[in-house]
Amino acid sequence: MAAYIPPIQRLIDEFRKLPGVGAKTAARYAFAVLNLEEGDVARFSDALLGIKRDVHKCPICFGLSPSPDGCDICTSPDRDTSVICVVENPKDVMVMEKVRGYRGTYHVLGGALSPIDNVTSADLKVSELVERVKSGGVREVIIATNPTPGGDTTAAYVARLLEPYEVEVSRLAYGIPVGGDIEYADEVTLYRAMEGRRYF
Repeated sequence: MAAYIPPIQRLIDEFRKLPGVGAKTAARYAFAVLNLEEGDVARFSDALLGIKRDVHKCPICFGLSPSPDGCDICTSPDRDTSVICVVENPKDVMVMEKVRGYRGTYHVLGGALSPIDNVTSADLKVSELVERVKSGGVREVIIATNPTPGGDTTAAYVARLLEPYEVEVSRLAYGIPVGGDIEYADEVTLYRAMEGRRYF
């Protein structure tokens, strides 16, 4: 493959850092940017910087928030704080919010247990979840980790940690395909999974 001039190659190298973007796709993206108007590139660049500058981690649920003081869900008086839905990643919160019937809150673990990838409980927000439950006022924890080996292990681990507390622990039913991710599930599947959740 012919070498690109340095400014183009630099942009290609940056695009290749994105998951799932190989050399050919990165080159296509770089040349697409090259063909944009300067104003469009400025807006694109500002959006990239803005996502790092203006997106914060909620100090309560560890989801994404426009404010460092707490996300719109955790600070809303209309949410049922006695129910916590535990998910692996912040994007799972956005997907779960499509289930219109759910009015509880969330807790983002930041991943799933994976000995192969050296992800342990210390790398996840599990102790913070236990503290939320210990502080009182929580009647149910819904574990909505992905139906994968890591998600299953994490669900069992969280359920075991919550056993000493007077809280009902449930897991989403397998309306979601085994081996699939919550983010790719449609609204009907998510709703049925939520309705058919099982209890530990």
